Amino acid sequence: MTTIRLWDLPVRVFHWLLVLAVIGSMVTIKVGGSWMAWHERFGLVIIGLLSFRIIWGFLGSSYARFSQFVRGPGAVVAYLKGHWQGVGHNPLGALSVLALIGLFGFQAVSGLFANDEIAFYGPLYPLVSSGLSGTLSGWHRQTEWYLYGLVALHVAAVLFHTWVKKDNLLKPMVTGNKKVESGQAKDAEGGGALAFVVSLVLALVVVWAASGELISPPPAPEPAPQDLGW
Repeated sequence: MTTIRLWDLPVRVFHWLLVLAVIGSMVTIKVGGSWMAWHERFGLVIIGLLSFRIIWGFLGSSYARFSQFVRGPGAVVAYLKGHWQGVGHNPLGALSVLALIGLFGFQAVSGLFANDEIAFYGPLYPLVSSGLSGTLSGWHRQTEWYLYGLVALHVAAVLFHTWVKKDNLLKPMVTGNKKVESGQAKDAEGGGALAFVVSLVLALVVVWAASGELISPPPAPEPAPQDLGW
């Protein structure tokens, strides 16, 4: 056996920050009230993290790239038959990654236009009609339950691999290293400092746009006419 560098630091930091941001958004939406402001902030953090991960999927190190782990239906069938060999995300796990990114992304983006019909309005609420905002708000609430199910399935898959298949998926996401048979795989390559800076800057631009900073403020109301008694 030999130890290889599997997950780079940005992937690992993304993973655990996303866990914390999702927990924070779940807690704040349940508490409600003044905590809705923090719910919005956690949503923007999630948008930034997902944006970074998508960009890093093209610019990051080898095992973080979509081109390395996203495969077609044939690879999924081969994996289910036990014919797949490799490290990193397996073909079935790749579908789980894409589903999580897509569903979390939809949840976060829909929240930008949502409202709670009381006092909370998403940062991009002024860009849509009240009817569309109501529709997106309904979808935002419904998708929450799909996310619970998908996260539970993801956790169950990690536990299954760790306890039943004796393939610890959690430890490499903490240390970045994984033990493999000699010659089976090599260290992750690419994803240097320049790629990280580009990915981070682009993700921050997305967060800035999602926060509503590009929306022009509403015009100030005209002062009420003064009654001079004439």
